Amino acid sequence: MTQGGGGEGASISKGKLISFFLAFIALIVVLLIPIDSIEWQGQIALGMLAFAVIMWVTEAVSYPVSSVLIIGLIAMLVGLSPDPENPGEIFGTGPALSIALGGFSSGAVALVAAALALATAMQATGLHRRIALNVLKVAGEKTSHIVAGAIVISIILAFFVPSATARAGAVVPILLGMVAAFGLTVDSKLSALLVITAVQAVSIWNVGIKTAAAQNLVAIGFIEDQMGQTVSWGKWFLWAAPWAVLMSIALYFIMLAVMKPEVDRIEGGRELVQQQLEEMGPMTGAEKRLTAIAVVLLLFWATEGLLHPINSSTITLVAIGVMLLPGIGVMDFKYAQNHINWGTLIVFAVGISLGSFLLKTGAATWLSEQTFGTLGISSMPILATIAIVSLFNIIIHLGFASATSLASALIPVFIALAATLDVPNGGIGFVIIQQFVICFGFLLPISAPQNMLAYGTGAFTTKQFLRAGIPLTIVAYLLILLLSATYWKWMGLV
Repeated sequence: MTQGGGGEGASISKGKLISFFLAFIALIVVLLIPIDSIEWQGQIALGMLAFAVIMWVTEAVSYPVSSVLIIGLIAMLVGLSPDPENPGEIFGTGPALSIALGGFSSGAVALVAAALALATAMQATGLHRRIALNVLKVAGEKTSHIVAGAIVISIILAFFVPSATARAGAVVPILLGMVAAFGLTVDSKLSALLVITAVQAVSIWNVGIKTAAAQNLVAIGFIEDQMGQTVSWGKWFLWAAPWAVLMSIALYFIMLAVMKPEVDRIEGGRELVQQQLEEMGPMTGAEKRLTAIAVVLLLFWATEGLLHPINSSTITLVAIGVMLLPGIGVMDFKYAQNHINWGTLIVFAVGISLGSFLLKTGAATWLSEQTFGTLGISSMPILATIAIVSLFNIIIHLGFASATSLASALIPVFIALAATLDVPNGGIGFVIIQQFVICFGFLLPISAPQNMLAYGTGAFTTKQFLRAGIPLTIVAYLLILLLSATYWKWMGLV
């Protein structure tokens, strides 16, 4: 929020200042507490996690700024601490900085960078908007059909636009334009119905498709680094898509049940969509080339490990290189440089650095034992473990505005917990299921960036969002348990 000249701006600034210092106090307190069961660097990792969580939850400073602070603090604290292999000597800030920057060398970071570029290419050409308009044109004018159309748009775009915010940004303005053309205000029940449906569908398909959300790539980065396994695009889709399809059906019925619109038809809606398509004109050469690149990319993602050995990161980077080529590309590097959110990339990489630091120092294992060990989770049936940890995951998410940050904080702990469970493949399935739950952003506008983008339009209130979010979260949680007991068990995931 921007700081104004009145008392409200001052109070917000004061609150963030308090949170800023509270993060440093938490770090110092954790460092001063005597913990005999972990090494000193592990205690530093715990302190840095406390610091990061307070920064991320309160947004005392922006995510990229807090990420830079985390790099500096890890480098200083570890660098000036005793070297565990050479008693009497300090570890050194050079090697410590390598630890702090370790996340930047992850293949997952390369995939996120490429995904951000792909989303930027969609925005540069307007292709995602054209897709949304064509779906709404087919949906027609009946309100229930437009609700279904909003869900279908989110599903289609999830395959090609690896940015939840970009997908929401494509469809929300179009839906609001249809409502306005009918003569209803932006805060009408119809606006709330359509916009909330669109962003909830975006969150659902963040689970369904590996490349749809950056937080999924955080989890994959940790799994590859710490568990020595990987999850291909096709395997993720095979596991997650059934859940997402069932949730999309539930979303349709829940939204129509909890949010009755003023009208059951938008007269002239199809003509409005047709008019906007005519204003866009025929597909440009750049749109056609981007469509071809996106389809080929999707085919490579879907057949990874089946028809070819090229991983998602590599093929996506190649595709971005083609998109930037003069003549056959769809945008130049200057446009990409100015429009890609590089801060997201920094946050992502630093999150992986912090998580790897927690895992390698044993801090994540210690935290898992302290959090879940006292409950005796490791001796429970796997379904009970999934039920308890998923509920914990949902509650914790209420404090995080960024699922990427939440994944950075929790996935290392879940990997450590998975090592204590009697489950197949080292517990990779348990970790993946918890990553699905991390993607839940159904309850509050602040639970996900796409929610906040939509909330900023004034189309709905927090109360309206919660009215839809509570039943959605309950159904999503129950489906996690149902599939854990059936489909995912049959697939060998748990």
